[in-house]
Amino acid sequence: MEIHGVDHVEFYVGDAQQAAFYLCTAFGFRVCGQGGPETGLTGQRTLLLRQGGVQILLTTGLDAQHPAAEYVSRHGDGVGVIAMGVDDAEIAFKTLTGRGAEAVQLPQVHRRGDASVVTAAVGGFGDVVHRLVERHDADEEFLPGLIDLIAPDIEEGEQLFSAVDHAAVLVPAGQLGPTAEYYREVFGFEQIFEEFIEVGAQAMDSKVVQSPSGQVTFTLIEPVTNRKAGQIDGFLHRHSGAGVQHLALLTDDIVSAVRTLETRGVRFLTTPDSYYDDLESRLGSPDLLVQDLRETNVLVDRDHWGQVFQIFTQSMHVRNTYFFEVIDRHGARTFGSGNVKALYEAVGREKADV
Repeated sequence: MEIHGVDHVEFYVGDAQQAAFYLCTAFGFRVCGQGGPETGLTGQRTLLLRQGGVQILLTTGLDAQHPAAEYVSRHGDGVGVIAMGVDDAEIAFKTLTGRGAEAVQLPQVHRRGDASVVTAAVGGFGDVVHRLVERHDADEEFLPGLIDLIAPDIEEGEQLFSAVDHAAVLVPAGQLGPTAEYYREVFGFEQIFEEFIEVGAQAMDSKVVQSPSGQVTFTLIEPVTNRKAGQIDGFLHRHSGAGVQHLALLTDDIVSAVRTLETRGVRFLTTPDSYYDDLESRLGSPDLLVQDLRETNVLVDRDHWGQVFQIFTQSMHVRNTYFFEVIDRHGARTFGSGNVKALYEAVGREKADV
């Protein structure tokens, strides 16, 4: 069984059209397809959004018993499905369930013309499931017969993002080890990184698991309960359990991407000036101009392989849970964990100077 990458991510939302308006207006996605009861998607309304290599489904349940409606009732809007591309969905389903994964959806074949897509689904973490997607001659189709495609936009717009780089997954205390083991033993992922992070009186523990192809990566994080409660505890409380805190969208020009997104109304977390004052003494000369990083609030970190530039959006979620990360890799393979401590120290210095 080989997992190629993230085929798509499905958000369960209270209002798919409203969510699509925000993602299209602010992030530059395009509505490329739609489905509902009239296309065979019973009890739901779904929109397909695309940009570059990123595909997003927005699904709203039309009755209280639909899984999307139950998810939103429990967690609010958020990621309900992370779909993975596979060579053979039926074999992948049998392999994963044979290793202990919960069977969520038996393999189904969707056809239209020469295009065919086979899907199945198994349990993941919390209430998030993994859809297995096998595609044949379906470059333009998404789910033949269930999602009707819309004629391409005459103005395609700027392609800011090329792929989903990783998903940050927060789990309750005590579940980090078992969750990482689940992805190693059941999905065949490798643990490529782990770190204990202290931020003042707060602390968190993390492990990163990745598919052998390197195309599906989960950063798993749990709070440390004998320290002061922090943002991880806050997410788990407001979200009512484990879930995706953010998706990182990969770009090849983060400074231009951030400036474009800001003109569209996207709000990012700000960074103290003192973070940039000692940036070169901490990390050496960055690949991008320090002045550009300062003006856009972009963070930078370094590992053995190169540099990584990143920035986080402010949450637009009513529960202040889910948000996006924009990331630009210059060879780096890790996730900028050094920025957590550097930012905390920079904020502390600024407060001391007031």
